[in-house]
Amino acid sequence: MTLLQTSPVAGFQYYDGEKVWKNLAVGDAVRLVREPDNKHDEYAIEVYWQGRKLGYVPRVANRTLAQMLDRGETLTAQIANRQSTDNPWERLEIEIGLIT
Repeated sequence: MTLLQTSPVAGFQYYDGEKVWKNLAVGDAVRLVREPDNKHDEYAIEVYWQGRKLGYVPRVANRTLAQMLDRGETLTAQIANRQSTDNPWERLEIEIGLIT
């Protein structure tokens, strides 16, 4: 695997992240799902953990990843960091890689 980027999870506070917080662990796999019909961001990529939506790859960091997914490239992602803080942008960080 080639590491492509490390990113916070955008919108963490609006989805299931807080509900499953105590079960999330560093190293847990997360699934990236393209959402090309998203009305706010044509390059949107959802982040799921065990079928629960945690949020999105941030808009400022998703365009290249979206293009890769659209081409059928296989990306992998996992929880890289979790920390208890009131700032939702700092709660959860994921690593995204390319399987070669």
